[in-house]
Amino acid sequence: MKYMKLGSKPDVFQTEGNNIRFVATELATDIVIIVGEVKFYLHKFPLLSKSSRLQTLVASTNEESNDEIDISDIPGGPAAFEICAKFCYGMIVTLNAYNVLAARCAAEYLEMFETIDKGNLIYKIDVFLSSSIFRTWKDSIIVLQTTKSLLPWSENLKVINHCIDSIATKASIDPSEVEWSYTYNRRKLPSENGLDSHWNGVRKQQMVPRDWWVEDLCDLEMCLYKKVIMAIKAKGRISSEVIGEALRAYAHRRLFSSLDSAVSNGLDCTRHSTALETIISLLPSEEGSVPCSFLLKLLRASCLLGSGEACRDNLTKRIGAKLDEASVSDLLIPANSGETAMYNVEMISEMLEEFMAQHGDDDDGVKLQEDDDQEAMDGDDNLNSVSSSSKLAITKLVDGYLAEIAKDPNLPLLKFVALAEMVPLASRPVHDGLYRAIDMSIRGEKKRLCGLMDCKKLSPEASMHAVQNERLPLRVVVQVLFFEQVRASSAAAAATGDMPPARSLLPREDGNSYGSSRSAATTATEDDQWAPPTSSSVDVNSFRSMSLANKNGGGGGDTGSNRNGVSGCDQACKKPPSSAKGGGGGLMPKKILSKLWSGKASSGENSSSDTSESPGEETRSTPSRNTRHSVS
Repeated sequence: MKYMKLGSKPDVFQTEGNNIRFVATELATDIVIIVGEVKFYLHKFPLLSKSSRLQTLVASTNEESNDEIDISDIPGGPAAFEICAKFCYGMIVTLNAYNVLAARCAAEYLEMFETIDKGNLIYKIDVFLSSSIFRTWKDSIIVLQTTKSLLPWSENLKVINHCIDSIATKASIDPSEVEWSYTYNRRKLPSENGLDSHWNGVRKQQMVPRDWWVEDLCDLEMCLYKKVIMAIKAKGRISSEVIGEALRAYAHRRLFSSLDSAVSNGLDCTRHSTALETIISLLPSEEGSVPCSFLLKLLRASCLLGSGEACRDNLTKRIGAKLDEASVSDLLIPANSGETAMYNVEMISEMLEEFMAQHGDDDDGVKLQEDDDQEAMDGDDNLNSVSSSSKLAITKLVDGYLAEIAKDPNLPLLKFVALAEMVPLASRPVHDGLYRAIDMSIRGEKKRLCGLMDCKKLSPEASMHAVQNERLPLRVVVQVLFFEQVRASSAAAAATGDMPPARSLLPREDGNSYGSSRSAATTATEDDQWAPPTSSSVDVNSFRSMSLANKNGGGGGDTGSNRNGVSGCDQACKKPPSSAKGGGGGLMPKKILSKLWSGKASSGENSSSDTSESPGEETRSTPSRNTRHSVS
């Protein structure tokens, strides 16, 4: 921090109580200056020789006032006036970034110009500001912070403009020309503390990130911060991504960190509302300048603060354009006050509608074949556009969101179904995520919910879970079993004799199932694995007949495994050759289905849900995001 010392005489100002200041000299004081609640007992000559205003005030006083002059309206108050008074006496005064502006405004108030005395206080302070303060990064920020309490003097003196221009100019220079000493909040590097094992005693110039200035500006009040960002934008040398990161850092410091607490405690949120509106107004319009997660946080804040419809509509449209970059947690926006549901599903539907409107016509050439599972698994060969991968990302996002909101007992079923149907069938090659959401949501309308799902598009893991899911209608379970057995039989027929066949849905010989328990609930995130089995209401012995029936096909006398180490359950999945005789088959025997039916019927479940259409599958790629390297 820069500083300047004025004067050479020792400081002989003394205090008596809390409200009296005087100069300890042999000469009696002959003037009393009142500044608020503080009285200064001083001498006329040194003061009047430097201050034109005090000359005028003393000349206008009469004998009855006993030479008392009230200047309580002086900017900076008693502390600023004391600096000016010490300068008049020639006492040592130290000016720095914290007190220089107050002293400058007070000197302007007292009219301490060059015309009164050569080398007066105003001249000396102006030289200090221009030669030191405005050339230093952190000092310019400190002085700018002090301007708020000195309005309108600081504004009339153009100090605010000088500080803003200085800060914007330094933030806009090439990072290669920036030294780490510029930064205000940075932590020391390991080599500076002697803790870096690779440090050999030679210090290298550290690479400075493009956003090195972001954290320092978060200390500014909103009105000043807005002026600085607008000045940086006007320079035109900072990318929109760095501007967006600066706004994100400021929003986390000034808005998000205390918003929830303020709203829950019923505090006045005027400051938060102003900050939100200002941040939104400063958002760059360029594509990719701000991440989708940040926009969603702003939208959530606008809902909590009850911002206007125009503000929310603007954010909704911007989010909808890049909704595929969002995460499920970002979409969990609380419902409006007065609603019974937990989450604002309508707003998410508007975003999804906006996304589909902007990406709906970009992939007309991508046609997926219906009812062809192999073509669906190889669908990534046809995905040559960004829109196709974005739609696949949207599908995973929506399915994950459906699984979360399905936990809400007050969620209307129509909203769940409407949101699920907004995703095109061609964008959902695998229905595992949709199955998870349906499994979390099944309450009464089982047939309609299960109608959203195509059983042919479940992965083997999801199929095994569905077969033992007590909450699914029996007809859906039978469909899953049928399609999985067909898939396993096809895979076994195409495989060589040395290759193990696809794993069956049926339990092992020891009674443990490959899938998870019927009663086990699925997890909310799509990346989690299916839960391990715990129990099953299906009679395991009825499935064993499938394994025992395969013995005639080469299972040998070992009930647990064949000669190649393949379990009896896996053998049950193999499709026997056409010349084989006996009971080894790949499809479900009627005895098993009847056993399943009786088991479901005893629990009071009804069959439901026809099989939905089956377009081919696509693979999905998730776009990457750039993250900021923090300075501090």
